Amino acid sequence: MSTAPTAVASETAFLFPGQGSQYVGMGKDLYEYFPAAKRVYDRAAELLDFDILSVCFEGPAAKLSQTRYSQPAIFVTSMAAVHVLRESPAWSRFNVRFSAGLSLGEATALCASGAISLDEGIRFVHDRGQYMEDAAVQNPGMMAAVLGADLKTVEAICSETGAEVGNLNAPGQIVISGFKEAVEKAIEKLRHSDSLKVIPLDVSGGFHSRCMTPASDKIQTSLQGVLIQKPQITVISNLTARPEEDTARIKENLTHQMNHRTLWEDSMRFILDSGVKSFLELGPGKVLKGLLRKIDSSATVSCLGTVDDFRSLGI
Repeated sequence: MSTAPTAVASETAFLFPGQGSQYVGMGKDLYEYFPAAKRVYDRAAELLDFDILSVCFEGPAAKLSQTRYSQPAIFVTSMAAVHVLRESPAWSRFNVRFSAGLSLGEATALCASGAISLDEGIRFVHDRGQYMEDAAVQNPGMMAAVLGADLKTVEAICSETGAEVGNLNAPGQIVISGFKEAVEKAIEKLRHSDSLKVIPLDVSGGFHSRCMTPASDKIQTSLQGVLIQKPQITVISNLTARPEEDTARIKENLTHQMNHRTLWEDSMRFILDSGVKSFLELGPGKVLKGLLRKIDSSATVSCLGTVDDFRSLGI
């Protein structure tokens, strides 16, 4: 008697969003509908020094957008989605080969891969957000998206003005960062270039630039007390755009990532070149889905941030 062949789980990559993906009400339906999500939020509520349920579910937006609140809020919402997926019958359908996160999301990627425990991840991201907010006050900075420019042109103008390249997100999308005066000078020069569009970003500081060095120094000290193990899922660092398994290197990357450029496009190309074309974006928003479409329009991305998202995948 013949039996039907067992379906082979398709190779998938986890993607985790960074700061800026937050919105008031995020995770509320997950919390109310899925016990797995509720456990993650309730544990975070025990560990954090602010009411994360209120901040995520009720806002106000001005408070949620503050770095010290938004980073733990995004991390917890993303990890709630991970726990929902893992505890669902649908989990066996996914062969998760890679995990990657943009900036803050890299901590989530490490947690989802088993390199950092949920408790350690919550504490780490809390410290990260607080230190970055403090650094933004100490070193006032800004960021701006440059659309349609080549990297050499942007780097040349940054060299002239003292601004820095903060993020290489997708083809034709470069984010510059740094001290406010330097970035403003760079914006003025870039706007005089042909066919370039420059958009100042609504962020509280010059992330991924020298402005964040005080935060980088502090997080290096914090990481000394964080237990990091070898990831069970390959994590692509967006500092190097390569897999990182050595725990000392992982800590170094988490430290240096704060005041150096992130290589998101290269990180995605590494995963795509490895043969993975299916992605799950876990957490609030759909920013990474949009970036990936610009990098490779043939890739498929399913977003898992709401109950409806999970239902669309039959979960």
